[in-house]
Amino acid sequence: MAKQALILVDIQNDYFPQGKWTLTGADAAADNAARLLATFRETGDAVIHIRHEFTSADAPFFTPGSDGAKLHPKVLNRAGEPVVLKHFVNSFRDTELQALLDGQGIKELVVVGSMSHMCIDGITRAAADLGYGVTVIHDACATRDLEFNGLTVPAAHVHAAFMASLAFAYATVVSTAEFLSASR
Repeated sequence: MAKQALILVDIQNDYFPQGKWTLTGADAAADNAARLLATFRETGDAVIHIRHEFTSADAPFFTPGSDGAKLHPKVLNRAGEPVVLKHFVNSFRDTELQALLDGQGIKELVVVGSMSHMCIDGITRAAADLGYGVTVIHDACATRDLEFNGLTVPAAHVHAAFMASLAFAYATVVSTAEFLSASR
């Protein structure tokens, strides 16, 4: 079996209630991510945390050095679990992520986190294009309502559209329960 890594993308305080950019279902998604994190830690598989900070102090969220830009307590990294700092949607862009994965011989990525329509989409497509096998755990990801051309698109529809798109050509998309049941 190929070596795999759990990639926890942007599960940061600003996405939770009382944060600057609250997502729909952030707590439930983080609870599922924490279940997966516990399993990966038990099996000794690799875990990599991704943390986003904007480079400008006037950013709408994830401002440099803020509490909102810190990893959420439900999924804090432990010693030996790298935290990759990124400044762009794509977690591979201008980061050491690919070097960390390749250095450990990782071939399969299990992706969780936020936002479904941005950074989850970005890392999944980039990883597939780089030749990694990718599994996205859909109920361990969260997003928010979007607005386009005067139309509000509910978060559930945004999430479903992006998961369907990723499942079509870029990743296997399953629930936490399905993934944990298959990995036993």
